Amino acid sequence: MSTHTETERKYKVKATTQLPPLDGISGVAQVSDPTGTSLEAVYYDTADLRLLRHGATLRRRTGGADAGWHLKIPVEADTRTELREPLDGEGGPPESLRDLALGMSRGAALRPVARVATERVTRELLDRGGELLAEVTDDTVTATALTDPMRTREWRELEVELAEGAPPEVLDRAEKVLRRAGARRATSPSKVTRVLTPRPLTRVGASPAPTAGDVVLGYLADQVSALVRHDIGVRRDTEDAVHQMRVAVRRLRSALRVFGRVVDRGRTASLDDELRWLGRRLSPARDLEVQEQHLRASVAAMPEELVLGPVAARLTRYFSPEAAAARKDVDRTLRSRRYRELLDALDDLLADPPLTPRARRPADRELPRHVGRAYRKLARRMETLPDGPGRDVALHGLRKAAKRFRYAAECVEPAVGRKARRARKAAKAFTQSLGEHQDTVVARPLLRDLAVHAHQARENGFTFGMLHEQERRRGADAERELPRRWSELSRRGDLSQG
Repeated sequence: MSTHTETERKYKVKATTQLPPLDGISGVAQVSDPTGTSLEAVYYDTADLRLLRHGATLRRRTGGADAGWHLKIPVEADTRTELREPLDGEGGPPESLRDLALGMSRGAALRPVARVATERVTRELLDRGGELLAEVTDDTVTATALTDPMRTREWRELEVELAEGAPPEVLDRAEKVLRRAGARRATSPSKVTRVLTPRPLTRVGASPAPTAGDVVLGYLADQVSALVRHDIGVRRDTEDAVHQMRVAVRRLRSALRVFGRVVDRGRTASLDDELRWLGRRLSPARDLEVQEQHLRASVAAMPEELVLGPVAARLTRYFSPEAAAARKDVDRTLRSRRYRELLDALDDLLADPPLTPRARRPADRELPRHVGRAYRKLARRMETLPDGPGRDVALHGLRKAAKRFRYAAECVEPAVGRKARRARKAAKAFTQSLGEHQDTVVARPLLRDLAVHAHQARENGFTFGMLHEQERRRGADAERELPRRWSELSRRGDLSQG
């Protein structure tokens, strides 16, 4: 399997629109002669278009230099990751791509849903040194839905795809020239959505004055999409995917809890329990990843004369089997029936949300009250922090409450604006200090165990003792930062005031 990251923009144009001189784009010194290609793609999806609902597409393309099977996954506004497998006769999608799509398909059959034929003319945009900046393609498209009822549409569109390593502003420069010629940004990154319309994840009103329900449901839909998108990264074992998936879980749980009087908490409590289960299943893999990266970086930063014995090898002997076991547990989780049922329950929540009467109230008036309540709960934890043996546990609980508040402020930011943004940023700084402290709480007993194992193996445990002391100091430094960080947060946290 190969991976390609594409950053591109699509534009709607009339059949009669003349392509403007592309050497008029700032930074473009040369435009290649046009080359023509005939492409055909058959798109595969479930009967109810689950992949397309999450912004992904799976196609079998013939013609052109990149013929093969392509699974495209959204990353951000103009960027998608394309996973490719070679053509293998006339069969259905390869097992590797079907497996990666399980979080979207939930095991439902993937069948042909559309055929798209494209007559493409490509021009390359080059800089003064002859380096490729971007490709501009002029596509004449015929798309046919293979679902019931069958329908066909024909149109013309332009695409500008950024070359690898080219500056992103090339896209903005090209857009200025194309817009002057009459081109307009396409509303979808995929051609197939011209003939297929999936059911949206949720129905959020488009009013300029959104309701509380609109804002909370929009946030929940964003986090469900993020969860499914990072599901693919976790299955591929890509860097940071487990972390990002766990963050999506936390954001979902925070929204369900803080806004439980908008989306009825009584009817989402079981869903919250299942999200907690998923978060716990992901945690060991992520925690091991964080600890290993941090300890290896700490060892690398030590003066060479203080690294005594096979320290790196000892870290490998500990982390490799632990990480492999945690990885297997994550894989089992993502293939489990319980996980699929959780994803189905999230879809059901968005499709038919249990909204309360408060959900109809104006978002900018209603939601700050709920965020303010979350802040006051956080403040009570801060005010009652104990000293002594229970302090580390209490600080960890404080961190969880601070994250819940942070994500709640993030949720209401579109409706509340700068006030919520400042509160979110202050909460982020506060939780970072608490996170530093918690990392040291986890690291210190681990380092003690590593020192003991080194001693039992007749190795020198000195370096692990040094690392233990470093972690103790790091934890103390992080805790000393808390009053200052809390002072900033306490000035901005209660959104229900003022």
